[in-house]
Amino acid sequence: MSAADDAPAPAGKAELRVVGSTVTRETDGLLERLAATLGRRAPRVLQVGSRTLVAERNVRNWRSIVQKRFERARFVGVDLEAGNNVDHVLDICSPLATAQAALGDEPFDLVLCCHVLEHTRDPWKAARTMERLVRPGGLLFVSSAWSQSFHATPDDLWRFSIRGLMRLFPEVAVINAFYSGGDVGLDVAYRVMRGDQPELDPRAGAVEQGLFQLVLDHEDNRAVLSRQATERLPVSRTYMPTLFVNLVGQKTA
Repeated sequence: MSAADDAPAPAGKAELRVVGSTVTRETDGLLERLAATLGRRAPRVLQVGSRTLVAERNVRNWRSIVQKRFERARFVGVDLEAGNNVDHVLDICSPLATAQAALGDEPFDLVLCCHVLEHTRDPWKAARTMERLVRPGGLLFVSSAWSQSFHATPDDLWRFSIRGLMRLFPEVAVINAFYSGGDVGLDVAYRVMRGDQPELDPRAGAVEQGLFQLVLDHEDNRAVLSRQATERLPVSRTYMPTLFVNLVGQKTA
């Protein structure tokens, strides 16, 4: 995903600010952007990693969300394994030709990839395939773990920052970026903005660090640890926060 992250900051830039939001609001904004790119066409939407798992019962049902917003939407779900909500068994790390053999040559208006990249054996190849499956002007939404406990489904290999994700998708221009996470059912998100644009310069890192803090005083820390039911290894942190980075990008022509 492209950004002028190596260019010097221009003089007189707008003030940097952290904007509170919700994942629901950001999802609605994504679908509004999609509608604006379509005209009167029904969207063709791909979800990478679509299989519904019992352990992920609180994860958004993208098929339902998209079809509620676009009645004639053509939604396709792919996953490494067959199961509920899976239309095609496909490894997204496969070459483009393999993906197109399963999905057809028609490009997608939106590709969704949520909580998947950290599990792929080769996220660079996965990103390349997804870029090629999006039509020029189409949208890509990626959500990936920055901080989460180990979860091998089928394996757990990577963690990404926002600028790390940008490196994976050079053909996609970032139009929105936000952070989300917290407890189950907590619908909270934050955007780091410069004026009305997402701030993507690494020099904003000091602001971002403040979003990734778990601060407990001594008594609170002792109380949290005393409530743990399982035996702990010396380095374990059972209260580790769950935080995700989220990018919305548009495929360049």
